Amino acid sequence: MIIVALVILGLCFGSFVNALVWRLRQQSLTKNKQPAKASDFSISTGRSMCPHCRHRLGTTDLIPVLSWVLLRGRCRYCHTPIGLQYPAVELLVAGLYGLSYVLWPTGLVDVPDRAIFGLWLVALIGLIALVVYDLKWMLLPNRIVFPLTALAGTSALIRVFTSDQPIRALIEVMSAVFIAGGIFYILFQISSGRWIGGGDVKLGFVLGLLLAKPELAFLMLFIASILGLFVSLPALLLKRSNLSSRIPFGPFLISATILVVLFGDSIVHWYMASVLIV
Repeated sequence: MIIVALVILGLCFGSFVNALVWRLRQQSLTKNKQPAKASDFSISTGRSMCPHCRHRLGTTDLIPVLSWVLLRGRCRYCHTPIGLQYPAVELLVAGLYGLSYVLWPTGLVDVPDRAIFGLWLVALIGLIALVVYDLKWMLLPNRIVFPLTALAGTSALIRVFTSDQPIRALIEVMSAVFIAGGIFYILFQISSGRWIGGGDVKLGFVLGLLLAKPELAFLMLFIASILGLFVSLPALLLKRSNLSSRIPFGPFLISATILVVLFGDSIVHWYMASVLIV
């Protein structure tokens, strides 16, 4: 029953992610202009509308996935095709909510674990929004990154203050933040932003707070690099891109973080037992 509730909640929040990404983009495009109805793009008060004709959507147009299927992927009012992004994001968030509950490494035994799990579910909204935004426009907006920083920081503080060894836990969090974000910051400074973007640096700090352990931060960077290699190498071989082509790295970092949050402890334990065994 809990899984069903989480999946339904994930579908709703997936719909919110799509709206959030579109509204933030519209706000950025009209920042220096005076649109007729600036309030239409407000995240908190704006009404849902078609991204093409701007017609306000009714209740039956807003049912996650189902509305898209019944309308055959088109707007009810202007009949313009609505991309697969919308149901795909809704299903993705719903799947991640369900999988997070099933695969949560601590088993949600005590109150601190449940609090961290709740913060993780909220953080997923921002993380998936960053994935979509970065894939579409190669930007990681601060209006998503900064609230995520607060969520991740709260999660890290809960880990520290509820740990049997708070000093050690604090050192682990600081180490994870340095590994996930500090290394990127050094590369950013050395290359003057040519090797890695400033948004990736800020995202690295956020992910370090979420992971809260240095070994998990290392694992995240490793998996993100492997994912990036698998995606970019075929394009290089097929000459669809070159070494100077820009590739958004945020989606790889976030995908790797999700994998590490759910499977990282098991991977580390397997590695320690199988590879480093004497």
